[in-house]
Amino acid sequence: MSENPQEPAEQAAGTGQSGGAGSCCGVSGCCGDTEQSLDPAVTVIEAKTSAGCGCVNEQDGAADLPVVVIGAGPVGLAAAAHLAERGQDFLVLEAGNAPGAAISQWGHVRLFSPWRYDTDAAARRLLEPTGWALPAPDALPTGAELVRDYLAPLARVPELARRIRTGTRVVAVARRGVDVTRTVGRDQQPLLVRTVGPDGAVTDLTARAVIDASGTWGRSNPLGHSGLSAPGEDQAAAYLTGPLPDVLGRDRDRFAGKHTLVVGMGHSAANTLLALAELAKTAPGTRITWAVRSASVARLYGGGDADGLPARGALGIRLRAAVEGGEIELVRSFTITGFTSPNAGPATGPVNVVGVTPDGERVIEADAVVAATGFRPDLDMLREVRVELDPATEAPVRLAPMIDPNFHSCGTVPPHGERDLTHPETGFYLVGMKSYGRAPTFLMATGYEQVRSVVAALAGDRAAADAVELDLPETGVCSTNLIAEDQLPGASAGVSAGDGCGTSCGTEPAETPAAVTAGGSCCGGSAPEPVTIGIGAPAGLGFATGSVHGHSGDSERGDN
Repeated sequence: MSENPQEPAEQAAGTGQSGGAGSCCGVSGCCGDTEQSLDPAVTVIEAKTSAGCGCVNEQDGAADLPVVVIGAGPVGLAAAAHLAERGQDFLVLEAGNAPGAAISQWGHVRLFSPWRYDTDAAARRLLEPTGWALPAPDALPTGAELVRDYLAPLARVPELARRIRTGTRVVAVARRGVDVTRTVGRDQQPLLVRTVGPDGAVTDLTARAVIDASGTWGRSNPLGHSGLSAPGEDQAAAYLTGPLPDVLGRDRDRFAGKHTLVVGMGHSAANTLLALAELAKTAPGTRITWAVRSASVARLYGGGDADGLPARGALGIRLRAAVEGGEIELVRSFTITGFTSPNAGPATGPVNVVGVTPDGERVIEADAVVAATGFRPDLDMLREVRVELDPATEAPVRLAPMIDPNFHSCGTVPPHGERDLTHPETGFYLVGMKSYGRAPTFLMATGYEQVRSVVAALAGDRAAADAVELDLPETGVCSTNLIAEDQLPGASAGVSAGDGCGTSCGTEPAETPAAVTAGGSCCGGSAPEPVTIGIGAPAGLGFATGSVHGHSGDSERGDN
């Protein structure tokens, strides 16, 4: 069969098509991205099959196409491990130069969860025959150690190594040959993944399914109020850092002897504040201001010695001591309304961060501003696929009620699987942190269970896909009711939507440990006494802890 639409009709007729020039096999633009059926009553696949077109199996047989996984972080590689175990064809696309590239950017941060909770069961089954062994189960790895001792070896196992493409950024997902408005025959076309390679070359790949595990790292929430950037925030970009700068390492010169403003009330903020306090001991002139919208920071101070994760409890204890000891100036109830920065940037002076407080307007001069305000998903790349997202959380509509931060903390998210992650676009799934949209209630354990269920469904194992379970240690929660003892005298607290548990969390039972995605994680396993929540759990309910969870409980805790 000829693929040249300019060839004479009589040559095309030999392939089973009796149309004119520019057509073959009952379609126009045969075997290209613009082909359309000549008969509107039948789909492209039906027309080509009926005509005996030789390229049907070659290009349109979905069963012969790979599953494309976007992202080679913990959840993306877990998806790859499950696909490999089930003998599925797949391809992993990673924008960074190596697997775990995002985690490497906060490699200096130590996780709250010990190694026993930081790996995936299917991944371990692939690793163990290579001689790999789980590091000391009770040790707390840094992000760099998580990559070096787990993700990098996993990416090298023969079943995965040749299927991972690094330096390959996905810029769009679509249906081949049709835009998002086209319905007729849509599901008969494969998914199309547009990529940009290390050399800038654009390549379109076809897939029978796409698992988007690209996460939310690099898409920080703005510093302004109401979910919007503050006026002048873009112009102040030279003063802004990511949520987890390496204060005591590669970024030391940016902070030593200078005034840093840290904005945010998650554990990412806490890690940075304590690193700055440590830096100030050896770098004279180093000053630290911590600004939060809330009137109380007790949720970040946490349960102290009573915290189920000792490392997390110790973080809160140290932070509170640093604030009360005057090492860190805490500015509560501070809402940023604007930035004023010198035209020539940091070389000519500090940025003025303007905000309102109960006492009126306040201006904070800072040499650097750490934006530890959480993340949101990149949805621009999904404009040509039919995703169905909750308008509040930007999570899949069936998942959204289970993770809504107004009613849930990390430990109260119930188990969920493939059926909860489906979209109108057949074969497309958001998983991992990105599936939670703007909700900060993510558990890495749920990410692993998500991809196990999704891969089972793609492999045709409906029973396994629906048998969703999640084992959480009893202390897998991230909110506290320790509000009264931290309340400012006479203050009426206000809590912003961004003052939840922070970034991602990680818990998993000992027999199938899970990875934590950020040093700002708010949850994790500690006591090896898992509580299993299965498919019989009441709808919308996770593990009941007896504590009020989510922003809806703020008023009961005296936090609103």
